[in-house]
Amino acid sequence: MDAPLVLDLITQVAATHHPHATSVLDIGCGAGNYTLQLLKRKPGLDCTLVDLSQPMLTRAAERLAESSATHVETHCGDFRNVKLPTDTYDIVMAAAVLHHLRDDEDWKQTFAKIFRSMKTGGILLVSDLMGQDIPAVQQVQWDRYGDYLRNLRDDDYRQTVFDYIEKEDTPRSMAFQLNLCREVGFWRVEVLHLNACFGSYCAVK
Repeated sequence: MDAPLVLDLITQVAATHHPHATSVLDIGCGAGNYTLQLLKRKPGLDCTLVDLSQPMLTRAAERLAESSATHVETHCGDFRNVKLPTDTYDIVMAAAVLHHLRDDEDWKQTFAKIFRSMKTGGILLVSDLMGQDIPAVQQVQWDRYGDYLRNLRDDDYRQTVFDYIEKEDTPRSMAFQLNLCREVGFWRVEVLHLNACFGSYCAVK
């Protein structure tokens, strides 16, 4: 939901916040859409890409080879296990990936790792599936998402998506994630967009 809007919004905020950025880390990069869009606004970045899928990483690297990127480094694996330098990245982006984290400690350790990898003044930008803390809000927002899926295809598709989320994902609320950002050391956070159970935000180190 609102994927093109969020892609444009996140990359615009990143480039505007850090006009002198030299490096970006894209967690769960997929085919590299976010980094490619960022490079249109902020050419000449050193780009580090992390994804579980080698075919997706290969595709992203091929696409970035035709971009303004000055250097492209790829890591195939779970971000939690990938060795990354500290105090290195001006911009970190994580799109549709953090909802796979599990318990509170898993979330905290991952956010702390992201924080350590960033330079002071760097910006984290997240776009993801979100849970809700108040049951009534959860029901309304997920009903809205269900209607979206039904209109996109049909009832069977809606049920397939919801069953997958129930089995594989552990989304947390926007409030939980913003509080966690503060807890691990980010000094300023901002909501960028929220629609039903999808949201985006940023945090500055």
